Amino acid sequence: MKLAILSRAPQAYSTQRLKAAAQQRGHDVKVLNTLRFAIDLSRGEPDLQYRGRQLSDYDAVLPRIGNSITYFGTAVVRQFEQMDVYTPNTANGISNSRDKLRATQILSRHNIGMPPTAFVRNRADVRPAIARVGGAPVVIKLLEGTQGIGVILAPEVKVAEAIIETLHSTKQNVLIQHFVKESRGRDIRALVVGDRVVAAMRRVASGDEFRSNVHRGGSVEPVELSPEYEQAAVRSAQIMGLRVAGVDMLEGDEGPLVMEVNSSPGLEGIETATKLDVAGAIIDYIANQVAFPEIDVRQRLTVSTGYGVAELLVHGAADLIGKTLGESGLWDRDITVLTLHRGTTVIPNPRKGVVLEADDRLLCFGRLEEMRSMIPERRRRRAKVRKLPKQPIPTPAE
Repeated sequence: MKLAILSRAPQAYSTQRLKAAAQQRGHDVKVLNTLRFAIDLSRGEPDLQYRGRQLSDYDAVLPRIGNSITYFGTAVVRQFEQMDVYTPNTANGISNSRDKLRATQILSRHNIGMPPTAFVRNRADVRPAIARVGGAPVVIKLLEGTQGIGVILAPEVKVAEAIIETLHSTKQNVLIQHFVKESRGRDIRALVVGDRVVAAMRRVASGDEFRSNVHRGGSVEPVELSPEYEQAAVRSAQIMGLRVAGVDMLEGDEGPLVMEVNSSPGLEGIETATKLDVAGAIIDYIANQVAFPEIDVRQRLTVSTGYGVAELLVHGAADLIGKTLGESGLWDRDITVLTLHRGTTVIPNPRKGVVLEADDRLLCFGRLEEMRSMIPERRRRRAKVRKLPKQPIPTPAE
C-alpha cells in the first residue's frame, strides 16, 4: 500500500508513530504538508499538485488536519475523494466534527446521550437557555476550541451572562452546556478504528481544574469500557462519518454522555496509558479498506435525472406496518431500500423478509416522485407553476 499522511507536523509523536507503523508493515508511506497542495480543477479529471508537481498515485490518505487549516485541509481531502483515493475520514466527517454546534446537532437526532446543550445569540435568550440546560453552574464552549481552550465553567447565572455577553461582543459563537457534576474533572477518551474501540483511557484533571485534557496537565490511566460505552463511541464516530476518531465521553449517572468527536486524535497519551499499538491498528484498518474507497453516496446516486436518495418514515398509521419489505411494493415502484434504521439498530441491505414496524426509517434510492408520494400530507402530483399576479408586490396599506 502506498499511503500519504497529511500533516504539517512531521516530527509530532502521532505522525512519527503512524509513519513507523506503516513502514514496519512494509507499506510505502510519505508525510505530506497539507498546505503545499494545489487543487487542479482545470482538467477533465480531478487532480492534485504537490510542491508544484503533479502528485503521484496513492492508495490511501490519512488526514491529520489541524484546526487552523480546516477549510483548506478538507478541500484537499475532498479532492482525494474525487480521485477515488481511500480515506478513513472524509472531508464532510472532518468538517462535521470540527464544528461543535454542527456535531451536536447531528448526534442529537440519533439517540446519542449528551449533556443538555443550548445555542443562542440574543442577550435576552441567554438566561432562559441556562434554565433549560439545568441552571448554573454551566459550561460555556467556543464552537471551534481545541485541547480544552475556550471551555469555561461559570458557577452562577450572572457570571455566565457576563462571559457570554463578552464573547458575543467579540463575534464569538458559544454553546451553553449542562455541567455534569458527577464526572467533575474526569472523562473517557475512546479511540475508535472502524467499527470497534481499539483503546480507551480515563483522563483525570489536575487539582481544581475541571478540564481533563492532557494539555491542561491531566493524568491518564487505561480503562476497560462496558459495551454501553463502546457502542456509544463507535456509533458517534460512524454518525459523524469518521472511521478513525477519538470520542470523549463523560461518565454520567445514567450512562455515557458524548462530549466531542475528534477527527485527528493524538496518540501519545493513549498509547502511553494503554501500552497498545494504536497507530498499528489504524494502519492495518486502512490497508484492509483500500479496495473500498469512501465515496459521496448522495453525489453519486443523484446524477440520474429523477432519481435520488431519501429517508422514508413508517408512520404509526401507515399501511406498511406488519408487512414485509417484499410485500411493501417498494421495488415495484422503482425504490430500493439501502438500510433500515430501527431505534439505535441499523440493518444494512435488508432482505425482503424483514417485517416493517412503526417508526422504522428506510434509507432509499429510487424515483423521487414515487418517494415523495409516500410522504404524508404531500401532494402526489407536482404543483403547477402559477401565473405571476397582476400586482406581484402588494401596495402597503396606508
